[in-house]
Amino acid sequence: MGLLFLFFKDPLLLLILLFPLIYSIIIHEAAHGLVAYAFGDDTAKRYGRLTLNPLPHLDGMGLLLLLLIGFGWAKPVPVDYSKLKNFRVGLICVSLAGCLANFLLALGALLLMKKHIFDTQSVFYMMLYILAKVNIILCAFNLIPIPPLDGSKILMGFLSVRAQVMFMRIEPYSLFILAALLFLGILRPVIDIFQTVILRLVGIILR
Repeated sequence: MGLLFLFFKDPLLLLILLFPLIYSIIIHEAAHGLVAYAFGDDTAKRYGRLTLNPLPHLDGMGLLLLLLIGFGWAKPVPVDYSKLKNFRVGLICVSLAGCLANFLLALGALLLMKKHIFDTQSVFYMMLYILAKVNIILCAFNLIPIPPLDGSKILMGFLSVRAQVMFMRIEPYSLFILAALLFLGILRPVIDIFQTVILRLVGIILR
């Protein structure tokens, strides 16, 4: 069930859910652009994408699906990979940046929950819980090595040029492949493995 029904049932809860959802996606995208800029590509900066202002990032269809089914996306940050210093390292770091941003957001939220700064029945505690959960899911999902997800570009950073060319041949069909694998539930175990690894890393850090 999507989020739109909450507009009539509980508008406050809708806002509580939308804030961490939207900003988790926006920070994920902005992180790609920021790291690309650090590696010499100013494309994201020129397009005004190194900002937390949601307007340049929001995608109409992605926002609509977020409201309807609870899952959406922002506009991908433009990156000119040919401008990156040290192409392979730059490709891996830029691609990993979004997942790392989600990991750090989840870590920060869980840390604040652990410190009991907010009452467990408060709105802020609920927002922290949602923020942690959403970012763990985003981090795990985007690590899947299927285009256009970040995991595919991270993988490409380790492949030979020949293997990269072969891998890129599936890109025109990647969305159909991804949708089919999700529909059939084949990716569920993969996502669960990534989530388990992420949670264990968080647990080690927060000991």
